[in-house]
Amino acid sequence: MSTHPGETPSTKKSKTRQLQQVVAASMAGTVVEWYEFFLYASAATLVFNHILFPQSDNPFDAVLLAFGSYAVGFIARPVGGIVFGHFGDKYGRKALLQFSIILVGVSTFLMGCLPTFDQIGYAAPVILVLLRLIQGFAVGGEWGGAVLLVAEHSPAKDRGFWASWPQSGVPLGNLLATGVLFVLTAVLSSEAFLSWGWRVAFWLSAVIVIIGWYIRTRVSDAPIFQEAHQEIHEEDAGYGVIEVFKRYPRGVFAAMGLRLVENIHYYLVVTFSITYLSIQVGIENAEILGLLLGAHALHAIMVPFIGKLTDIVGRKPPYLIGILLTATWGFFAFPLYDTGDGLMIFIGILAGLIFHGFMYAPQPAIMSEMFPTRMRYSGVSLGYQVTAIVAGSFAPIIATALLSATGSSIPIAIYLAVAAAISLVALYFTKETRGVDLMDVDRVDSESRAARRHGKLEEHPGR
Repeated sequence: MSTHPGETPSTKKSKTRQLQQVVAASMAGTVVEWYEFFLYASAATLVFNHILFPQSDNPFDAVLLAFGSYAVGFIARPVGGIVFGHFGDKYGRKALLQFSIILVGVSTFLMGCLPTFDQIGYAAPVILVLLRLIQGFAVGGEWGGAVLLVAEHSPAKDRGFWASWPQSGVPLGNLLATGVLFVLTAVLSSEAFLSWGWRVAFWLSAVIVIIGWYIRTRVSDAPIFQEAHQEIHEEDAGYGVIEVFKRYPRGVFAAMGLRLVENIHYYLVVTFSITYLSIQVGIENAEILGLLLGAHALHAIMVPFIGKLTDIVGRKPPYLIGILLTATWGFFAFPLYDTGDGLMIFIGILAGLIFHGFMYAPQPAIMSEMFPTRMRYSGVSLGYQVTAIVAGSFAPIIATALLSATGSSIPIAIYLAVAAAISLVALYFTKETRGVDLMDVDRVDSESRAARRHGKLEEHPGR
């Protein structure tokens, strides 16, 4: 959505309403897909390690196996990002987003139908892993399309604010997943929850998938994409993974580096914390989920405010604050957890999510502004999803292994601080993009492409 000096108030109001509809459509699907993705994360610690994997004397063994299946979803996400990015740049954001929400919904519903390890043996974790691969593939294509649907409709001066709203969909999805599990664990006995109660949370995905899919049918791709779409087909302009790596490698690697500590940190806070508090500290599952519930709600509220801040001070300063604060989190949060006091635990969790918000809110705008429209879906999906293989996927596994081997949280805190240092380097090499017009990004890219064509014609005048 662009603004012009001659626009009437009614026209501006109409464009704002249209943008709000786009935000709602983007968030609706994002909430649904991340509800399902994070539902698995919580179930890996609360349920799957008990009923879908073989048991041993060491309680961390089954958790590690469950987290291993959890990591599979992250490995599939870059593949989804590549495939969805390629076709999303060619055919549009909306069509791919509608497909992704159906795919993740079906895989999640089927997870709720799985027989236990006692019933079918090792076939249970094998089927779980296959469904997790499908789920991860679909979620891998979700994020790029969701944020671009908003970013490409947004005016340059407010893009940080509007594009940050889909990011709130992630904690809202987590909030919804945590809330459902909290209710189920509170009203059911442990035996009933492990027997059938957990399945209800997975089956509920069918309802919210239908709602999210319907809302997404009500919007269309941005005009700037329509222009790029015509360019791709009429001028044979390149798009996809190979093209974005060839023309914009700095943007891809900068996005990957920025993502590293943010992704590791988030899964330490929202996933590994459940393991640490339940096994190491001995807190009841219902209490842990209740504390996470409140923290997720506040996290979702604060993200758009930080997004607005990036429109005022730039994309990089909030990100810098987030990285520096995150480097300290492990050194004070785990000692707070060790107190066993509900308030102290909540402070540790909430601090972690606040620190995360300073990095997470700027990501859609800063990554969208790195790439031209013809390859933007591929560029942001690669930068966002590939890092997840070595970051979020392994973070709970590495943290659990370190805790099991040393019995101390200090190595985990050091691990997080090292990741922060790497992302700090990436931020240094990232250009400030606040206020950039996406049409200017496309114009520069078009001029560069024309110059390359001209150079080739000069080199081969007979062509």
